Amino acid sequence: MVLATGGIGRAYKITSNSWEYTGDGHTLAYNAGASLIDMEFIQFHPTGMVWPPSVMGILVTEGVRGEGGILTNKEGRRFMFDAIPENYRAQTADNEEEGWLYCQGSKDARRPPELLTRDHVSRCIVREIKEGRGSPHGGVYLDISWIKQKLPNAAEHIKRKLPSMYHQFKQLADIDITEQPMEVGPTTHYIMGGVHVDPDTQMSRVAGLFAAGECAAGINGANRLGGNSLSDLLVFGKRAGEFAAKFAKDNSLGKIDNNKIESVAREALAPFDRSNSESPYQVQQDLQDTMQNLVGIVRNESEMREALGNLDGFKERAERAAVTGNREYNPGWHTALDLKNLLTVSEAITLAALERKESRGAQFRDDYPDKNEEFAKVNTMITKAADGSMNVRLEPLPEMPGYLKQVIEEIK
Repeated sequence: MVLATGGIGRAYKITSNSWEYTGDGHTLAYNAGASLIDMEFIQFHPTGMVWPPSVMGILVTEGVRGEGGILTNKEGRRFMFDAIPENYRAQTADNEEEGWLYCQGSKDARRPPELLTRDHVSRCIVREIKEGRGSPHGGVYLDISWIKQKLPNAAEHIKRKLPSMYHQFKQLADIDITEQPMEVGPTTHYIMGGVHVDPDTQMSRVAGLFAAGECAAGINGANRLGGNSLSDLLVFGKRAGEFAAKFAKDNSLGKIDNNKIESVAREALAPFDRSNSESPYQVQQDLQDTMQNLVGIVRNESEMREALGNLDGFKERAERAAVTGNREYNPGWHTALDLKNLLTVSEAITLAALERKESRGAQFRDDYPDKNEEFAKVNTMITKAADGSMNVRLEPLPEMPGYLKQVIEEIK
């Protein structure tokens, strides 16, 4: 079997992910005995739509900032200049004019701070929001309309350079980005962690179970470079398919346990038999709020411990969630079935983030704000214990194969 089920974005309140990104593959593999690795590393895209609620999380391309779009708080201050990391300072503009020249293609100018790494920009936006300087709907402002101060034909320039963004905001939010700023905020975008697989065959530690794409892990490390996900899926999806086919030819089929099938079917239909219970939508909403607020972009131990306590309560509520209606095209039923998967990946993310007592890549802990080189040598590994509980441990990184060391030496 090859798992290629995507990510976990629906565990969070604001996400760019489609509705079916509920950690199904992660949970299937985990329950089958596979390991999950590095689940703490979740990439947040800094600019998603935050208003109106019906379009919350839809991405606003980085091209807006690349064309000169600036981030401001409710006071109108361009706050990204307030926190340029020391290791990026030499590459980053220290004034607005230089940043504008870079966006106009000047090779002598350095990039504006709005074009720093996704995780850094996301954290800066969260800081503004938490300190009360955010926009009315819980974001900040992304303004491309200001370039009318620089270009006489600014409106036509914006429509020509950013046609999809112009139409997206006009149609979905009734905002003309050539005249008004956009309200944006960080949105859950991609999980670097996932099913632990062999890098050559893509097989997990469960014989015959393969994974590829976002539900697998390993290629992206602590933070994904933009554009890598499609290559990841194509290259390792091909490998997974080829080795899964070879495994199927070389091995006989396992036996199907009809009793287990009947048990799973009864469990799946149980929400229809319940009454006087709450909607699964309410449980999912509360879970999303917990993950967004307590295990989001900026983390600390006390908040994550609180989140674990909440998750225990959500598990009990999920067992009682009830639905009505038929079995076809019933999103309430789908949500009830998804809750177990969402709760599993949410617990894995939280436990892994607690175990990694440092800040690295997409994980930022304000109680451990620096990198710790001891954690550079380990992965967080999640497995299912015999009693059904979730076990997390730190596992040393494997030695690099000799042939790879040789390739690296040849490149040098």
